[in-house]
Amino acid sequence: MSLELVIGNKNYSSWSLRGWLLVELSGAAYQETLVPLFRADTHARLLEHSPTGKVPVLKTEDVGVIWDSLAIAEYLAERFSDAGLWPRDVAARAMARSACAEMHSGFGALRSHMPMDMQRNAPLASVTDEVKHDIQRIVALWAGCRERFGQGGPYLFGQLSIADAYFAPVASRLRSYGVQLPADAAAYVETIFQWPAFQRWHQAALEEKT
Repeated sequence: MSLELVIGNKNYSSWSLRGWLLVELSGAAYQETLVPLFRADTHARLLEHSPTGKVPVLKTEDVGVIWDSLAIAEYLAERFSDAGLWPRDVAARAMARSACAEMHSGFGALRSHMPMDMQRNAPLASVTDEVKHDIQRIVALWAGCRERFGQGGPYLFGQLSIADAYFAPVASRLRSYGVQLPADAAAYVETIFQWPAFQRWHQAALEEKT
């Protein structure tokens, strides 16, 4: 099985981070192709890989091009089922899927006002009510996952899962912008920063020329 993952800049591209962590979770061998973002030819170069001109993109031998992160997650979960990318428990799996779908389509204020920038280490001068609401919802969502299904380990559902890949860029944002968090949410952010795969991406992002 030959896989190629097309991503954008490691410092800025939160969706690329999700896709990359998903492939890492699967344990599959893959080739990484990085297309620099925010350049005059970026969109044209991405269109060579994806019909949407966006990242991440997973190119596979068996089903072709997969150009959405949720679709990438489901493909990897099916294709590499022994990796346990979704929680095994039916109720936990349903909650994990709901959390990922909420992340996939929501939290617009956080995305707009706190874009991922792993090289940043400074708070915003002011935080809007909309951003505060997004952060409060994220903290509550994390707490709910941990309370119901997190007894088996430090991740959202105990063991590493697709949900952690989905919220890793949020953890990065919260630390980059110096957001003060409740103890349990701060502990989860630290858990993400101790994840070896995340650490490799984070180090590459810090070294990236932007």
